[in-house]
Amino acid sequence: MSKAFTKESDVDNDDEGASLPAVPAGAKNYITPQGFQRLRSELLQLMDEERPKVVEAVHWDARNGDRSENGDYIYGKKRLREIDRRIHFLTRRLDIAEPTDPSAHHGGDQVFFGATVCYAEESGVERTITILGIDEADNTLNQVSWISPVARALLKARVGDVVRLQTPVGVQEIEVLSVSYPAPA
Repeated sequence: MSKAFTKESDVDNDDEGASLPAVPAGAKNYITPQGFQRLRSELLQLMDEERPKVVEAVHWDARNGDRSENGDYIYGKKRLREIDRRIHFLTRRLDIAEPTDPSAHHGGDQVFFGATVCYAEESGVERTITILGIDEADNTLNQVSWISPVARALLKARVGDVVRLQTPVGVQEIEVLSVSYPAPA
C-alpha cells in the first residue's frame, strides 16, 4: 500500500502509555506529592516551552519548499507527535492521580504507600526498597511501584512479620526488618 493512503497513526503507532503499567481496575493511581509535582512540571514545560518551539520550527521548515524531502520538517513533525503523545499521557495520568503524603505514617512500623522497607530474603540477602506510585518508581533507585509483587506482599506488614512473595521460581518468604517514612514538612 502506498504511504499516501495510510493514516499518520498507522505509520507511527508506538503509544507511550502502552509500555507503562496500567492502574489496576477499580484502584486509585497513588502518587507522592513530589511525584505529582514532577509530572505536572513536565506537562507544563512541554505545553508552554517545548511544543511552541517545535511548532515554530515546523512552520518555518514548511515554508522552505518540498516537504517530502525536507528532513528538518519530517523530524519536526515526528517530534511534535511525540510531544503531543506525552502531553496526552501526562494529562490522563494526572487526572486520575491520587496524591498521598507518606509522611502521615512517620514513626509507624507498618508498611503503607511511600514506605522505605528493609527486608531479608530466605537466602539472607537484605534489600531496601521504597514503595512509590506507578509513574514515579525507578528500579535503578531501588524504588518499586505499589502494584509490584514485592510491594503487594509487603503492604500492611509490620516490622518482624514474615510474608510470602510469589516469584517466578516459586514462593519465597521474606522478613520485614525495618520500615521508615519521610519526616513531615
